[in-house]
Amino acid sequence: MARKQSTRRTLGISLLAWVIGLILFFPIFWTAVAAFKSESDAYTLPQNFLTTPWTLENFGIVQERSDYVRYVFNTSVIVILSTLFGLLLAIPAAWSMAFAPSPVSSSKISGWAWLGIIFGCAALCFGVLYAYDWKPNNAALGIVLLLIFVLPASLWAWSRNTKDTLLWMLSTKMMPPAGALIPIYLIFNRNGLVFKDWGWANWSDYNIMDSFWGMVPLMTMLNLPILIWMLFTYFKEIPVGILEAARMDGASLWNELAHVLTPMALPGIASTCLLNLILSWNEAFWTLNLTNKFAAPLSFFISEYSSPEGQFWAKLSAASIMAIAPILIIGWFSQKQLVRGLTFGAVK
Repeated sequence: MARKQSTRRTLGISLLAWVIGLILFFPIFWTAVAAFKSESDAYTLPQNFLTTPWTLENFGIVQERSDYVRYVFNTSVIVILSTLFGLLLAIPAAWSMAFAPSPVSSSKISGWAWLGIIFGCAALCFGVLYAYDWKPNNAALGIVLLLIFVLPASLWAWSRNTKDTLLWMLSTKMMPPAGALIPIYLIFNRNGLVFKDWGWANWSDYNIMDSFWGMVPLMTMLNLPILIWMLFTYFKEIPVGILEAARMDGASLWNELAHVLTPMALPGIASTCLLNLILSWNEAFWTLNLTNKFAAPLSFFISEYSSPEGQFWAKLSAASIMAIAPILIIGWFSQKQLVRGLTFGAVK
């Protein structure tokens, strides 16, 4: 029998929820109001937003100074393609972990032995780098050292069971992005480890900096751990007997994924897709450091109104509202599907 809550408790919880919601919404409200004010009124202290005249001038100036449509196009290309590629990789990975897990380690080597191998390879790499005075000029040597450093850890993670693999994948999101900025920047730039004159192929003049060829794979890989983790939790709620019945009826692996699993997990897949859209749309760190003009998204568009000459609060607010407006509209119309997907499987 369900426990009946008192009216006073229900009102108290509702009031607390409204207070928290208003506190979270207040910065957006402040930004929206400042966007319709002049620069002088936006700087006025104490603020007099309600008594000063409202204007659309900031939006016109922002559109004249920056090609808003181009930034929206760049953002849409990066977000849509990275989401599609992410789902293509995440759905099979989550399926294998949910319905074909490895209950025990596939390696006969103990954990302490793996630890010794990993630290030994790291020591070898550091010894070679020290011998070259930390400046190896040969790109091939750099790639070999990188493989020696990364391969043992990758083999160890590959040999673990599903639970450890999921935790390992999610742990990649725990590292501060600045920690990986320099190597990723070098990979994107023509002076990195890959884009060299190898003799049989000269790639010294080629780079993927400020291009969709670089940003789409990067965004795909950044959000892939979250996609796999969320889809894994949704797939685990689907009874295995349904998939076994489909196999007994002669369904191939593709038919099982496309016609049985995907329709049943559609709410979870939709919510995962929407969450990835929001994360990719709001990504600022990597886009500000790896784009400049041709593939610059809306986060770069906002940064144009913060300059050494000063902070243009009204124009910055207008640019921010223009940047979040598309994803805000998408989130508003899809909130029912998002909530349904996030609560998928919560009630037995």
